[in-house]
Amino acid sequence: MKLTLEQINSMIPNTLMETLGIRYTEVGDALLVAEMEVTPRLHQPLGYLHGGATIALAESVGSMASVLLVDPREFAVLGTQINATHLRSVESGTVTAKAKLINQGKSMHVWDVEVFDQDQKLMSVVRISNSIKPRRK
Repeated sequence: MKLTLEQINSMIPNTLMETLGIRYTEVGDALLVAEMEVTPRLHQPLGYLHGGATIALAESVGSMASVLLVDPREFAVLGTQINATHLRSVESGTVTAKAKLINQGKSMHVWDVEVFDQDQKLMSVVRISNSIKPRRK
């Protein structure tokens, strides 16, 4: 479904994305990008960005990217599997997640999401599988 960045970002209020400060910044064919500012409220006890916050950012981008490929009135996008490898940590700045489509089947989408720090250094790689289910009428 073709949505503008404004429309995508209008879905954020009252969600985990709002709580984490995620905002979508780029949309294209089989591509979606979002940013999240790293603040102390997203830290783990040692003062680094919590890995769970990084995974939530990646899943938010991968799931929304699948929503853009279906008619959300007809289909629900449900995350079914996520795998993340954290390569480096950050204490502050803005991190960026870029979702790239690996496979678009009728009932399953697979995305690779790369998360970069503000210096464009790769900090996490995430693979997300989304189940595409018809909505109940």
